[in-house]
Amino acid sequence: MATVELRFTPLPEHVRTARLVGAAMARRAGVADAALDEVRLAVGEACTRAVGLHQLHEVAEPVQVRLIEDEKQFSIEVVDEAPHAVPTDIEAGTAGLPVTEDPAGEDEMGLAVISGLVDDVQVKTGESGGLIRMSWPTATLA
Repeated sequence: MATVELRFTPLPEHVRTARLVGAAMARRAGVADAALDEVRLAVGEACTRAVGLHQLHEVAEPVQVRLIEDEKQFSIEVVDEAPHAVPTDIEAGTAGLPVTEDPAGEDEMGLAVISGLVDDVQVKTGESGGLIRMSWPTATLA
């Protein structure tokens, strides 16, 4: 199992770098070419959400992105350190999204987009931050 970890200042200009690194690692791990655009979009959406939460709550700590290559799947975890009003523990297929203190609804919209792009997604939030874990199958070499 190989893991690469990125940390970046919560500024929108760093999201593009995370998207590019996520897509490159996914390709290297064996994620199907047809899914690479989904990986890129999902990473961008998750990182944009984390940056927005950090800025909303004035959190200066970096956003963390973990790229995890397992034998049969590739996973990306995006970790924020912003406080969330309502703790959640959501997996793909679970009805309903968390209620947040985001007046514009951007947090919920971002989670809805991610859920539409990724079949295997888990969202965990709490008072000390949140984590979005997204996974894709990789090709097995014979």
